[in-house]
Amino acid sequence: MTQEEDIRKAVDVLRKGGVILYPTDTVWGIGCDATNAEAVKKVYAIKHRDDSKALICLVDSEARLQRYVRNVPEVAWELLEAVDKPTTLILDGASGLAENLIADDGSVGLRITREKFSHELCYRFQKPLVSTSANISGEPAAQNYQDIAPELLDSVDYVCFSRRQEHKPHTPSSIIKLKPNGEVTIIRK
Repeated sequence: MTQEEDIRKAVDVLRKGGVILYPTDTVWGIGCDATNAEAVKKVYAIKHRDDSKALICLVDSEARLQRYVRNVPEVAWELLEAVDKPTTLILDGASGLAENLIADDGSVGLRITREKFSHELCYRFQKPLVSTSANISGEPAAQNYQDIAPELLDSVDYVCFSRRQEHKPHTPSSIIKLKPNGEVTIIRK
């Protein structure tokens, strides 16, 4: 299967409110349409995760990030230019996303992916994509396809074919919380 076909199938499942397993710019992820509350609910159930813990979303561009956050502080753009590894920004003022995806304080975790497959997937989908590690809550994140528990493989609507053969270390993103006043808090290095 070509990457093009893989992405087309994944997007079709996402548009129907389905859940996918896919490779990201970090570890393998469980994903769904970040604007669809029912799909987000499925992700929480699959992970056995408390829905009070917010989920990260991937986007393909700065423009898309701005579409889902009311006010992106200037420091966010400076940070994104300076970092050399995948970095998730927790920003206040989430807008246009599923309610059950947004933290109690109104913030959301967004990451612009530059990795070829996940970037193209987000670009084709044209919406933010939930990206939570492919594991049961509390278990280690799946760095590669072969690390994914059979229970997870059986519980999603589509498993991407791209990068299944890969065997290399991947680590979760850095997470930085930014307040509208420019205050920066490092959550995970």
